[in-house]
Amino acid sequence: MAKTYSVALSKVIKELALETVYMPSDPDGLLVMCSDVNRPGLALSGYFEYFDNDRIQVLGKSEHGFLSDLDPELRAKRFRQLGEHHPPAVVVTRKLEILPELLEACRQYQVPLLHSADTTSSFMAALIAFLNVELAPRVTRHGVFVEVYGEGILLAGDSGVGKSETAIELVKRGHRLIADDAVEIRRVSAKTLVGSAPDNIRHFIELRGIGIVNARRIFGMGAVKVTEKIDMVIQLEPWDNEKVYDRMGLDNQYADILGITVPMLTIPVKPGRNLAIIIEVAAMNNRQKKMGYNAAQELMHNLGMDDQAPPPPEVQTEWEQY
Repeated sequence: MAKTYSVALSKVIKELALETVYMPSDPDGLLVMCSDVNRPGLALSGYFEYFDNDRIQVLGKSEHGFLSDLDPELRAKRFRQLGEHHPPAVVVTRKLEILPELLEACRQYQVPLLHSADTTSSFMAALIAFLNVELAPRVTRHGVFVEVYGEGILLAGDSGVGKSETAIELVKRGHRLIADDAVEIRRVSAKTLVGSAPDNIRHFIELRGIGIVNARRIFGMGAVKVTEKIDMVIQLEPWDNEKVYDRMGLDNQYADILGITVPMLTIPVKPGRNLAIIIEVAAMNNRQKKMGYNAAQELMHNLGMDDQAPPPPEVQTEWEQY
């Protein structure tokens, strides 16, 4: 069974700069568990057949206008019906007037009532984006996560292969560290993965022989970042003379993370290889591929060999063992 996550209502209030009109208890203890939101137009007209009481309810100009035209007794009845379903919160946008019947129903049924100065559409967009991140499915994996030329590069591999040392070299070259050792990966949409560090180890990095260092304090604020989209996985492994490594770049490999495939490279490690420069080139090459240019395909075309069908992409699900 999929694990569900929650976010405190107090965090929603702070993030979206909401004004509290009525709060039945400490908002730190009130949890929002659904990333969808709802404008209860049909419900306020009396149709509650498919009403989802896990969603934050948003009242905008249309709902306010409709309700203002109702008879006060009927309006109070509709608000009581809404309150009986105990939604996590009701938000009135555009700083519209709080109807007294709404405030009374919220107090009666212990439903938080909030006020926003934003327009309804912009508020809902910001709220959904925030909830998608906070309530996203997530997994924590061993690795190092860095931003290189704007590309989020997840370095994977066994302990001691050189991930943290490579990350330090990249930071010295002007790139940014997001996470070392443990990377928290969230699926924030059907196509996007976002990585970050757990709060208690953020900006810290372990270097064997030196110990723990704080990258932000040593290299400055420009050397770290809180979160970044995952654009590529690079698997570092000790050089194996018996293994044939890809030399052309025509063999597409992908890592499957939370049901999303991410481009993946396997880079062998041995003394004398400058991994930081190799990863920089890999990041720029990955960006070129996303923009429609593939150097290997151009070379094959120049050699008259582009009529050969490329091999099918290989999805590396076993990456998750690291």
